[in-house]
Amino acid sequence: MNYVVYVLYSKRLQKYYVGETVDIVQRIHEHNMGIYQGSFTSQSNDWELYLSFEVETRVIARKIETHIKKMKSKVYIENLKKYPEMIIKLKREF
Repeated sequence: MNYVVYVLYSKRLQKYYVGETVDIVQRIHEHNMGIYQGSFTSQSNDWELYLSFEVETRVIARKIETHIKKMKSKVYIENLKKYPEMIIKLKREF
C-alpha cells in the first residue's frame, strides 16, 4: 500500500494545508465536508488538491508532512510543485 503526501489549497483562505493519507479522494471529500471539526481545514470547504506524491510507508509520509509544515512557507510549497527534484530529494532524505 502506498501512502500519499498531499497539499490542499483554499482559494477563499488563500492558504495551503499539508497532510498524508492512503485515499486522497476520500480525504479531500472529508476536509470539504467539515468532518475534522475544530481543525484548520474546517475553516473552509473549497479545498482543492494542489500537489500530491506517493511514498512507501506511513512513517516516511509523516516525516515529510512534518518537514513541510515546519518550513511554514508558501514559497517552499510552491517550489515543491515547481521543482519536482525537491520531492525526489525529500524521498531520499526520509
